[in-house]
Amino acid sequence: MAYKKLKLWFDQELAELLADKIIALYPIFNKSSFVKAINQKISNLELKDRIAIIADELGNHLTTDYDTNARILTQILGPENEEETGMFTNFYWIMPIAKYVEKYGLNHFETSMHLIEEITKRNTGEYAIRSFIEAYPQKTMNKMFEWSTNSNKHIRRLASEGGRPRLPWAPKLDLFIEDPSPLLPILNNLKDDQSKYVQKSVANCINDILKDNKEIGLQLIESWKEENMSKERKWIIKHALRNLIKNGEIKNG
Repeated sequence: MAYKKLKLWFDQELAELLADKIIALYPIFNKSSFVKAINQKISNLELKDRIAIIADELGNHLTTDYDTNARILTQILGPENEEETGMFTNFYWIMPIAKYVEKYGLNHFETSMHLIEEITKRNTGEYAIRSFIEAYPQKTMNKMFEWSTNSNKHIRRLASEGGRPRLPWAPKLDLFIEDPSPLLPILNNLKDDQSKYVQKSVANCINDILKDNKEIGLQLIESWKEENMSKERKWIIKHALRNLIKNGEIKNG
């Protein structure tokens, strides 16, 4: 992926890439109409709006059955990302598929959860999952708790990252700003995770909690402290407290 602004990768070339992948499984997909519609709409748009346009045109050009479309889109995702990086470089082209799930999959919970899992193994479902948290809080948090014990580091990361109350580039989750307690069992499952990728997400989630519910966040951290803490947990705690340490509200260490 040569360097240029991220938004500029969501263009005619990406539309053609998606169309070619889809046609291999769904031969009547109208590539020329799909590419033309995207080309006509994206030129003056920023990143998120470009992604939304491409997602909408997937909705306009695939079948009228969401479950069928989800099967097609799952099959074009290709090999999983084995690394902790690359989701916004090698797998950037999957972002409109995640947006498609967010916009069109809300009434198809199980199908969407499966597709979000598969997307997350390559790109990220952290934005798509938030509309499901708001629509089905208990059912979605049960799924995310399950994800927090998954063998795949990307899926474990989604369990904490997707529920962040103040995730950058995403609308706030007001229900967790008011009461972050549904996040705590997930964070407890991840407090000793060996993946740095997951550790950063857990720390950032706690950091978000501390902004609005300092007492709850500090109580969680205090409950984690023990004589033989893992180095992973120590790192998460220190990183979660970074703003309070910087502001002099607590002592470093």
